[in-house]
Order: sequence, then structure tokens, then C-alpha cells
Amino acid sequence: MIVDNLDNADLYYSLDPKIKKALLYLKNTDLLSMKAGKYEIEADNIFIIIDEYQTKSFEEKKWEIHKNHIDIQFIIKGQEQLAYLNIKDYEVEIPYNKEKDISFGKAKDPLLTTFINAKEGFFIIFTPQDAHIPAISINKPDYVKKAVVKIKVL
Repeated sequence: MIVDNLDNADLYYSLDPKIKKALLYLKNTDLLSMKAGKYEIEADNIFIIIDEYQTKSFEEKKWEIHKNHIDIQFIIKGQEQLAYLNIKDYEVEIPYNKEKDISFGKAKDPLLTTFINAKEGFFIIFTPQDAHIPAISINKPDYVKKAVVKIKVL
């Protein structure tokens, strides 16, 4: 997991050419004017989902994992808290859906949870070994507009 401001995106270009392409897309696109929906960046390899929602309490959310994609979650507007947990500390409750590349579950030991507060301009990179919970309220429900770039790893 990586957390940083998009102003520092160039520090991560050397990780992978697809990560570089995704971060450049986030930097060079007017995301605020984009409507909610899914947009292709590079055929099936990289796509972006623009979403708008109200954050919810931690108790209302489930842990999720993805086996075939890296997530780059970028806060366009608003703020939210995200939770992180290494996959070895994750327990499946809803079996993996291959078509949607997602499984939902819970933490084996909640004390191993790391919380991240993210505001406008910040991105978080979650890899397939990172269980995570997005869209958590910080103090109260808040409107968030977010871009999630999905990068195929397999």
C-alpha cells in the first residue's frame, strides 16, 4: 500500500509502466468534470471508475480484496478514511467473484487494522495482497467524488 499526494506521483513511475500511465492519466485529466461511470484507459489492462457517494461508518462496511487488479484510489472531492490490512490477516465471508474480481470479508484480528485519512488530491495504491475498506466517514457522513483506476496484474 502506498499513500501520497498526486503532486508526488512521479516518485512512483518506476514501479510499473501501467502504474505510471494511470498516475499520468489522473494528473492530466479533468476528473472533476467527468460523470460517474467506467472509462477505458488502455483496453482491458487499465480502466477508471468515477464514483460519487456518501461515506459510511466503519461498522457499515466490509473488507474487500482483488486478485487480478491493483487499485489506485484518488480523492477528487471530499475526504474519507480508508482501512488497510495485509491479506494474511483477512478472512473471507463472501466468496471470491471472478467476474467482478472481488471478495468480501473481515479482519482476523481487528487490532492489525491501519486507518488512513485521505482528502482531495491524495491517492492510495492497493495491491492484491492489501485487504481494504474504502469510503469510511471520518467524523460524519461526507460527500466524496473518487476515481478508482484498476490495473490488471494477471
